[in-house]
Amino acid sequence: MDKDEADRLIEKAKLCLRSGRKDRALQLLYEAQNIYPSTRARVLIDAIARNGGTAAPEANHVPPPTGWRDEDIRNNETSTASGDEKKSYTDDQRQGVQRIKNCKDFYEILGVSKNASDEDLKKAYRKLALKFHPDKNFAPGATDAFKAIGNAYAVLSNPEKRQQYDQYGDQSATMNAPQHSSHSRHGYYRSFHRDFEADISPEELFNIFFGGRFPTGNIHVYTNQGASYSQFYQPRRRRAYERREEVVEENQSQNTFTAFLQLLPVLVLILISVFTQMMATNPPYSLFYKPAMGLVVSRETQHMGVPYYVDKSFEKEYRGAALDELEKTIESDYIEHLQNSCWKEKQQKSDLANLGQLYRDERLKQKAESMRLDNCEKLHRLVGRQRGK
Repeated sequence: MDKDEADRLIEKAKLCLRSGRKDRALQLLYEAQNIYPSTRARVLIDAIARNGGTAAPEANHVPPPTGWRDEDIRNNETSTASGDEKKSYTDDQRQGVQRIKNCKDFYEILGVSKNASDEDLKKAYRKLALKFHPDKNFAPGATDAFKAIGNAYAVLSNPEKRQQYDQYGDQSATMNAPQHSSHSRHGYYRSFHRDFEADISPEELFNIFFGGRFPTGNIHVYTNQGASYSQFYQPRRRRAYERREEVVEENQSQNTFTAFLQLLPVLVLILISVFTQMMATNPPYSLFYKPAMGLVVSRETQHMGVPYYVDKSFEKEYRGAALDELEKTIESDYIEHLQNSCWKEKQQKSDLANLGQLYRDERLKQKAESMRLDNCEKLHRLVGRQRGK
């Protein structure tokens, strides 16, 4: 995409050369070099320089920032001129613009003291930005005043750049002043405010601020000791490979997050299982021998003689009334176990008998008749013993 844009600018430069506009052709070629350096543009620049073209941009010409087209610049200049001529303005607006032009530093532009807080800066910027926005204020120079206000806020709202400005800002203005002594005060004003340029356009800052998405981080700035095209400023156009790298990084982060979401239920189940095991304690007894739980010592209840198993430390913990209560629970569990087991045995015997009758299978009938109900017999003996007592 950048290469295509550079080729388009080179073709426009050729048309300018055919019509005799060497300065414009050089400007387009330098812009093409900034977007996508090529031998083709370099050869044309050298050829124009050898044949009496204007000097290199480092000497007396600074091309517009990358991404701006000739139509953008021409339309902007034309619309600004025609807009100032057609639209009316008040004397108060004109005086306000003149006040901004006469300001000597960023603090004076925003109308705040040098120890103003971030909240004070925001309030001052909000008020001035609405007052001097080009869509509302049509006084001559209102656009430059609006940019100066945005630039002042962008610098002072950044703690690091504010500290640099407090230390070197006035010195920078003093250094620039002799170079422009023969120019008007407006020229001095423009040079002074180019020493600290915000890396965000005034319009973008305005839209972010009043669009409800005011940035919480710092707004970076850079120092610019030469001339610039701030009136045409836009952020640098990113090259295609930079955009592709950002897309790849974004996709990787999304894939990682998606994988994490997919594993989240499993992780939750593992955590719950571990937590449950940590919280759970081994029962003090079991009706069956369980060496894995340490229940290997055999005992019988004093009342009904129900066998059960405990660990080696059982006698230290359960004595007297505590032991009596526990054995009552053991006997109740044992009776319930026998009842459930007896019901299962009867159900199994009944199913075998029904199958033998259904299929007329004598073998199944005999197996059903000979099937013993051991748990039922234990239950009967236990109940008989209780009744006998």
